[in-house]
Amino acid sequence: MTSPSPREEPIHVGVVGLSASGGWAATAHVPALAGVDGYELRALSAGSSQSARAAGEKYAVPLTFSSAEDLARCEDVDLVVVTVRVPQHPELIRPAIEAGKMVFSEWPLGADLWQAEELTARAHRRGLLTAVGLQARSAPPLRYLRDLVAEGYAGRVLSTSMLGSGGGWGATYDDSHAYLLDVSNGATLLSIPFGHSVDALTMVLGEFREVSAHIDNLRPEVTHVTSGAIAAKSAEDQIAVTGLLKSGAMAAMHFRGGTSRATRFHWEINGTEGDLVVKADQVQWWSGRLRLYGARGSDGTLTELPVPLHYERSLTQWTERTAEPAYNVAHQYALLREQITGRLAPDTDGVPDFLHAVRRHRMLEQVRDAARTGRKVTI
Repeated sequence: MTSPSPREEPIHVGVVGLSASGGWAATAHVPALAGVDGYELRALSAGSSQSARAAGEKYAVPLTFSSAEDLARCEDVDLVVVTVRVPQHPELIRPAIEAGKMVFSEWPLGADLWQAEELTARAHRRGLLTAVGLQARSAPPLRYLRDLVAEGYAGRVLSTSMLGSGGGWGATYDDSHAYLLDVSNGATLLSIPFGHSVDALTMVLGEFREVSAHIDNLRPEVTHVTSGAIAAKSAEDQIAVTGLLKSGAMAAMHFRGGTSRATRFHWEINGTEGDLVVKADQVQWWSGRLRLYGARGSDGTLTELPVPLHYERSLTQWTERTAEPAYNVAHQYALLREQITGRLAPDTDGVPDFLHAVRRHRMLEQVRDAARTGRKVTI
């Protein structure tokens, strides 16, 4: 996507889906915007005038709207940020595109590949700068990890293995997450935890050449946490993917629904000269604190590898806030501002755009094809 002309004045942001009752926008985007120079949160929209006013008062946002269309048409908004559930993305992103605004959508971009392609085509026709919330790509520890691999810390990478949990898609559900049960909503174990994770893996080690996969729904019925009501679940709760990366290295990824009592997240990279390990204590590992370990040569002891300060870019105020959900989102906004102001050229090492989202959606469809057919699929 093309970038607007370089600019230095604050970028005025309008958030679709900011609620006084909390949620991802309140937890991550509001503090991230407040903690990155060059942004000003000017507007929000919610499902009703009353809820929009309540959110405006709570977060000191001057302009409130009851529809995404009204927010998108506001002349005081430069960047529209969409933070709602996946099934609502198309109807809330299209008005921003039609208004000619820059758009930042949370991941997944759409409920399926077709929706992602349709939104991307619309934005491309308007020549708009777009961004998608695959925030692991902005995480300083993973950028450091990518450089360690490129610089030969582990030697030639032979294999990588990743084990994670979904948090959702387990034995129980609550009202706020009931929409996760229906695979057609597009908010699945494959699209969200696996999608974020495979995007991080490919950023560090390169894309897949081919994949084989097993995807299953081993809990077709789940229990409401308070009422005990039984509900049908069509979304998958087990994903196992193996394959070859374009480098020739072997890869294995296993994601489970719910929360494991043993391992929340563990990622190994094994090479001819050493090993690298990423660990996290939370299932949504891409938005939390990461610990990086390494060992190489004759020393077989893993030691923690502190992330050099320069990976924080200009966000030194965030060095003590790495456990906050807003940490990686803040780094996304810092990178995005460099793109908007022309300091970082398009198609470089910035925030992934809608076109990148389409490529990732397409890969997830190929993983589903591999699982459905039982055959190896070339990526």
